[in-house]
Amino acid sequence: MPFPTLGLEPRILQAVQEAGYTEPTPIQTAAIPQVLAGHDLIGIAQTGTGKTAAFTLPILTRLAGQPSPQHGTRVLVIAPTRELVVQIEENVRVYARHLPLRVATVFGGVGEQPQKTALSEGADIVIATPGRLLDLMGRRFGNFSALQFLVLDEADRMLDMGFLPSIRDIVRALPRQRQTLMFSATFSKEIESLTHQFQRSPKIVQIGRRADPATTVTQLVYEVRQDLKMNLLLHLLRDPGLNMVLLFSRTKHGADKVARKLEQQGIRTATLHSNRSQNQRLRALKDFKSGSIRVLVATDIAARGIDVDGISHVVNYDFPRHPEDYVHRIGRTGRALAVGDALSFATPEDHSALRALERFIGRGLVRKRAEGFDYQAVPVRPAGLPNAAQSAPRPPALPRPARPHLSNGNSSRRSSHSHGPVKSSRRFWRRRRN
Repeated sequence: MPFPTLGLEPRILQAVQEAGYTEPTPIQTAAIPQVLAGHDLIGIAQTGTGKTAAFTLPILTRLAGQPSPQHGTRVLVIAPTRELVVQIEENVRVYARHLPLRVATVFGGVGEQPQKTALSEGADIVIATPGRLLDLMGRRFGNFSALQFLVLDEADRMLDMGFLPSIRDIVRALPRQRQTLMFSATFSKEIESLTHQFQRSPKIVQIGRRADPATTVTQLVYEVRQDLKMNLLLHLLRDPGLNMVLLFSRTKHGADKVARKLEQQGIRTATLHSNRSQNQRLRALKDFKSGSIRVLVATDIAARGIDVDGISHVVNYDFPRHPEDYVHRIGRTGRALAVGDALSFATPEDHSALRALERFIGRGLVRKRAEGFDYQAVPVRPAGLPNAAQSAPRPPALPRPARPHLSNGNSSRRSSHSHGPVKSSRRFWRRRRN
């Protein structure tokens, strides 16, 4: 089914064609008519299948046929991370390039003033993270009296991250008469039950199984000792086919550590996690997209916020704790039906999480052994660092215990409670002489 058959506004169709899109994805084909018909919607599809366009294109079509109010936001999109907000904004600007619409973003880590101005002047479309938006709304910035559309993108992730109270507070301040859309790659039954708080008789569009990872991604598991993961990573990176690698670490400290070791081996690397400033994070993404860095090391904050064409491999350097995180991580490659590879390192401690993941997705993952890799090797040390035995400081010498001094026979006639320590000291010195 081509795009013109979906009922989109001509100027939007023109922008879609200029962006190089020819055929809608299954989620777009299923969701766009439902949104155009005015229904609340729950959209469930694998990551990388075009969910952003599935809600943006029909919303823009609806807006294009209406006069723009002088003040007041008509569309509010809420997403869990800054990176995802920026990605959605980029897509919206591409699709709305021929429409006179004002688009603004609201998120933390940057100055508030431009965001206050955008909310006060009434941008037509506001894309925001929950925390900063609620903060500014609490200070009476923003006019949502004319709101028509509320979109919760990656809704399950926002609820998992503890944003439910903030989202409830935001929704209470919005008009009841609105169209509410929720999109995600996974949607548990527990989280789905919460949608009744925000939606009215929603239609459900589901593409594939709820737990399906991207079907175009080849998934492999490398079972390896914890202390050999860096060795294995460097061995795999000898393959020039790993030319655009997104690597996931469980912690911010771990991400920085991996990045330092890769840089010491001459591999261009950048990091992306919550301790990085917004400018640093945007620069890392820009360098990754341009190809000036080969490996982007990230925590799960990036799992839902990276929409980069051409990622050749996702590497789960630290195996994800939750199956949903795995689905979203590997969905960063194989986007828009392209092919990609997901390589996961599993230590003996990760076996229970691996089995839980396989139950979640309903199938086993292929185990792989790297050719030519020594699984019994001594772990690699970054160049220039001394051996651990050479660099470890010697512990300070313990002082020699003083030998107890019994000055005369009168000491044997001390009170009975003193005999224990004296006898103990005598046994200690007798053992030392032996």
